[in-house]
Amino acid sequence: MSEKDQVSTRTDEVKQLVDLLQYQDGSIVSRVLLKNQGGTVTLFAFDQGEGLSEHTAPFDALVVVIDGDADIEIAGESFKVRQGETITLPANRPHAVKAATRFKMLLIMIRA
Repeated sequence: MSEKDQVSTRTDEVKQLVDLLQYQDGSIVSRVLLKNQGGTVTLFAFDQGEGLSEHTAPFDALVVVIDGDADIEIAGESFKVRQGETITLPANRPHAVKAATRFKMLLIMIRA
């Protein structure tokens, strides 16, 4: 799927966030909901045990947990996050994500 296909262009309809992306066995899937010069909003669905290895990003990002729970490590410190919770991933600090259960998160990255 191309980036153009992933970005939703309709802004005038109500959508259930949890239903915008389905889990896939043994995979991590993502869908860009909004992208512009100011940043991106991306929905992720992780199968249990899947994760993102440690990396850094040049901008702060906000994680909003939509479903399930995960372990997030930021600069060597571990955090357990659950549905309804949020955590900030600071710019230029290493972080990693691992799904403890099937897990959906909204990642909001602001480029400023």
